[in-house]
Amino acid sequence: MSLDITPMVPAGKQLILSYGNGGFRIGEQAYSGSVVIFPDRTISWAPASISEMTLESLSVVFDAQADVDILLLGCGPRNVMIDSGIRDGLRAAGVVLEPMDTGAACRTFNVLLAEERRVAAALFPVD
Repeated sequence: MSLDITPMVPAGKQLILSYGNGGFRIGEQAYSGSVVIFPDRTISWAPASISEMTLESLSVVFDAQADVDILLLGCGPRNVMIDSGIRDGLRAAGVVLEPMDTGAACRTFNVLLAEERRVAAALFPVD
């Protein structure tokens, strides 16, 4: 007997299917480099590493006109401390930042998406 543990995803939403080798497979599309993923779309993201990330680079979350309560931050192969200015800036906009390693961010995004939460993920690739 086998059990399917794939979360049920509402129509029009996209799952992160895989990550690694410097990119991601989201739905049926492959992406190379950093991305910001929303439930219904994915955009390429300029910062190549966590050290290049600024509050301004995260403005894509707000410019995308998406209702986001939680922003998962996939920091790469391991979680890192995030500058308090970035956290404070997001909090002022009503968004909670949750940093974690990229693998955990991908899995968490899929679970929150299945729960129909207002989530986005900014993801740095891992090799």
